[in-house]
Amino acid sequence: MKIIVTGGTGFIGRALINELAGQRHEVVVLTRKAGRPSRSVLRFVEWDARSAGPWQTELASAHVVINLAGEPIADGRWTESRKQLLLNSRILTTKLLVDALAGQSTNHPILVSASGIGYYGASDDRLLDERSSLGEGFLAGLSAAWEAEALRASQFGTRVVLLRTGMVLEQDGGALPKMLLPFRLFAGGPILPGTQWVSWIHRRDLIGLIQWAIATPTVSGPVNAVAPEAVTMKTFCATVGKVLHRPSWLPVPGLALRVALGDLGTLMTTGQRVHPAKALAGGYDFRYPTLEPALRAIVAKG
Repeated sequence: MKIIVTGGTGFIGRALINELAGQRHEVVVLTRKAGRPSRSVLRFVEWDARSAGPWQTELASAHVVINLAGEPIADGRWTESRKQLLLNSRILTTKLLVDALAGQSTNHPILVSASGIGYYGASDDRLLDERSSLGEGFLAGLSAAWEAEALRASQFGTRVVLLRTGMVLEQDGGALPKMLLPFRLFAGGPILPGTQWVSWIHRRDLIGLIQWAIATPTVSGPVNAVAPEAVTMKTFCATVGKVLHRPSWLPVPGLALRVALGDLGTLMTTGQRVHPAKALAGGYDFRYPTLEPALRAIVAKG
């Protein structure tokens, strides 16, 4: 298939495009970083994620569009300008992409568009699946607006899949390396209160879910991209300590995080207990359904 990817140079996108190219799909990465070397099945096409351009011609023969574009959520304090950047990098980019798809009168590729479990807002012990309602807060509003832009593509015959992704685990990016460092220094421990739920997924399974969604014609709408085993923050950190042979003894006060990071700190002290109901019902076989084997596989890489 010909597969177009936005956000293909990020933490998730890098691994995804290499996997797809390794399977001999024709992969076209839309990127603001021009001049990257291309291979026979992997090409980089320049776009600015804001305006129409020659990149649109690639859509005419595409079978799939995977939209991963967006500034990292946890890379800085959520100032008002940072919040606007997070919104624009997702909503305006998705709008541009869907507008371009709308101009394709004969070709309607599958659209797999990123979203997040922040859609559900902060929750207690309730088990949330794809039928659960929209929550409250900045991330919930961002996710809802992001999804609404992607869903516009369904109006002209495109099958749209919305990946509501949890914490993605791997050793070369995301939140995990930052969490592992204090444990390696014998200073690890849970972010208090410790009872908040962490819904996570190994990057290998996230890539697998994307491929499964593409190959399964009956899948559309929101899909929770999380492992079947959500855990509390206390359990998550205890498991990290067990895998690294380190104690999990130095808790991080939630108040200190909220003072230092504002709304971003609140995100780290709350959570969601999310269940991948659609993926399990549709037959997706998780390689890492539980946390300890996932962490051991990551740590074993060094």
